[in-house]
Amino acid sequence: MPTSLPANRFSAVIYCDGQFGEQDGKTANGLVRHSEKYEILSVIDASRAGFDAGMYLDGVPNGIPLVASLAEAIAHTGTVPAYLICGIAPASGMLSRKQRSVLLDAIGRGMSIINGLHEFLNDDAEFVAASIASGVTITDVRRPKDKKDLTVFTGRIFDVPCPRIAILGTDGAIGKRTTATLLVQALNARGIRAVMVATGQTSLIQGAAYGVALDAIAPQFCSGELEAQVVAAYEGEFPDVIVVEGQGALSHPAYLTSAYILRGSRPSSVILQHAPARLTLGDYPSIPMPTIASERALIESFSETTVIGVTINHEGLDNEGIAAAIMDVHVENDLPATDPLTRPIDELVNIVLKGIPELAATLSAKAR
Repeated sequence: MPTSLPANRFSAVIYCDGQFGEQDGKTANGLVRHSEKYEILSVIDASRAGFDAGMYLDGVPNGIPLVASLAEAIAHTGTVPAYLICGIAPASGMLSRKQRSVLLDAIGRGMSIINGLHEFLNDDAEFVAASIASGVTITDVRRPKDKKDLTVFTGRIFDVPCPRIAILGTDGAIGKRTTATLLVQALNARGIRAVMVATGQTSLIQGAAYGVALDAIAPQFCSGELEAQVVAAYEGEFPDVIVVEGQGALSHPAYLTSAYILRGSRPSSVILQHAPARLTLGDYPSIPMPTIASERALIESFSETTVIGVTINHEGLDNEGIAAAIMDVHVENDLPATDPLTRPIDELVNIVLKGIPELAATLSAKAR
């Protein structure tokens, strides 16, 4: 079922000490760029305190300061925000002792906790006792439904008539969620009704109306749960297109949820996110990055779908490097490419319209 969003966003501070702008800070990075559910007041990262979060992340100021501590975040706001969001996403999915102390401090100050880690704080006696004493709540975003309430794949996805686009990638923490979010916004701005289905904790925290944290569900139910969300998105919105956020990579040795995304949502098209300057997998520095060609071949052999374009993650690249990477992708793979964060977003929309002619026809019909 779709998630009900509040009429007004809730005030929140993000805790991301030592990780903002890094791969393990992807939850904070995403919330600074986009949040429908929370008003982000500041980000706690002592190593980057004093910077504007938007300027540090994307070179464009957004008025969200990076501060050194929770006390400084509260002083900056002038009041205690409603929520502290745990904005880190380490591979272990667990809190360190120092991180626990910050979250407990927030609870003691009367802040509710939004936790996207695999470690469920509602199962931790110390956190439960602290939250009861302070009269606040802890939300474990990744906690799945009871198994009796989960569903296996049913085949209802074949009754969804609109095209689905999956934003997959060659690694984890490579920008799939950001690309999916920007694409949905741009398609809607162009008059094509687009809905996003989230598959990770960050998108759910941002306020996605449809989605499930796939990596927290028993494999037996992953395809079925995602299928159910895609069906709900179609029946709830009747969109022209559904964009499905990717997770991990189909080739990844540890993050395997791309397989369930392809099976559960049955996308007709895939946009592949790649970081040309990333030489090894983000969490596995001994494993080389796959190529676009190898990942494309794997995706298209695994599922009845087509890679229609590539989006570039520009980490480690200057503007000239981005331009060269986009050209190299096009020449070497015969695929259109763009960087949705540094190039006009219409370039990404045009990739979709060219790759899915029925959407171009829908746009033309609406224009008449």
